[in-house]
Amino acid sequence: MPDMFEDLAVLPACLEDISILQRDPEFLLINKPTRLLSVPGRHPKNRDSVITRLLVDFPTAAIVHRLDFDTSGIMVIPLNKKSLSHISKQFQNRSTQKTYTAVVDGIIEKNNGVIDLPIASDMENRPKYKICTETGRQSVTEFTVVSRDEIAQTSRVLLHPITGRSHQLRLHMKAIGHPILGCEFYADEVALKKSSRLLLHATELEFDHPVIVKRIKGYCEPRF
Repeated sequence: MPDMFEDLAVLPACLEDISILQRDPEFLLINKPTRLLSVPGRHPKNRDSVITRLLVDFPTAAIVHRLDFDTSGIMVIPLNKKSLSHISKQFQNRSTQKTYTAVVDGIIEKNNGVIDLPIASDMENRPKYKICTETGRQSVTEFTVVSRDEIAQTSRVLLHPITGRSHQLRLHMKAIGHPILGCEFYADEVALKKSSRLLLHATELEFDHPVIVKRIKGYCEPRF
């Protein structure tokens, strides 16, 4: 009988702890380390994840959004059904605001700009995605250059996704000729070797408090 999991990769163990940035009766703000799943993977050996770890101490915790395995940074974790519903609707209607920090290959000449390129699943190279004007869904990213390193030939940018497509930031930066360093999916050999990890970090997250009239502005400094 064939092993139904034989085509699934077993991920390396993440030894870094989750940091709790803010604890509220309604939610947690946490810092997800790089190379940790947001939810358990399909392979039974890939059970380690943000939610499985948090459920040990917070049995009512739930996932309302995700970060890629390789991406680090801030996440909001609702602690009850009412908050889960409230915050989930904010993500659905795009009233949340997210800002990422990334270091990309090459020197970006413009100080800021908007990337508007449609994204579709790359069925021939799963789990990758691709820019596709025929089948892709509209995807928009704003970018601002923070600094440029002429010696290393890299740029540090803030990325603000207007839409929330899978691999959007990675694909959009590659599409303008500046792949994110350490990206195993889309970086060329030069950009891949410039970092031992994906240099993409969820830095800021804004949303409305699910109970009181207050705008929550979470911040998490990148470690690169």
